[in-house]
Amino acid sequence: MLGALFFDVFGTLVDWRTSVARESERMLAPSGYNLDWLAFASAWRGRYQPAMEKVRSGARGFVKLDVLHRENLQEISVDFGLQDVAASILDELAWTAWRRLDAWPDVSEGLQLLRGKVLIAPVSNGNISLMAAIARHNVLSWDAILGAEIARDFKPNAAVYDAACAAFDLPPERCAMVAAHTSDLVAAASRGLKTIHVSRPDEHGPGKGEGKPLAPVDFAVGNLIELARVLPS
Repeated sequence: MLGALFFDVFGTLVDWRTSVARESERMLAPSGYNLDWLAFASAWRGRYQPAMEKVRSGARGFVKLDVLHRENLQEISVDFGLQDVAASILDELAWTAWRRLDAWPDVSEGLQLLRGKVLIAPVSNGNISLMAAIARHNVLSWDAILGAEIARDFKPNAAVYDAACAAFDLPPERCAMVAAHTSDLVAAASRGLKTIHVSRPDEHGPGKGEGKPLAPVDFAVGNLIELARVLPS
């Protein structure tokens, strides 16, 4: 019987694309900037994996995702004509935009139902303060906040999954990773965790997300409310 569910956050629980676009427009439009805000959000997110790979590979020491978000924003600023924006404004944007991500419609109810059955925690590449802010923004309740900052590494490296199981004193086979990204689930399965794929077909725009898993998983569901219905008590 499962004792804990671990959740990926960006894309799986929250709609980062439209949320970051909205927050970026809110903060930059008053200064006269008129960007393709969705393209801006996607470009910012596009630097996510390359930035983390430097840590995963050992090319640089561990830093919080907040640090990488700010560095990545600086990298894309010239591409979007933001090179004259004050550093203080970019600091605020990097800090605020990723803390005000809206959850997908099923998430709040689904997590509440699931928490009545098992322990639940985010196992995200986001740092603890970032995960806490997202939880407060969406009124989500966790049993703990786990992930990169606990393991001092980024998914899909094994240390992140191992540390999450150890934090709850559970063997991997009693834990399940819940994600909308097959690569995350394949990595979790390699550490002995069960795997649950959640369909998020519009993560990167209409029809530009994983509507179904791209490799075998233990469960595949359309949303978290469905998962709460089918998960054994």
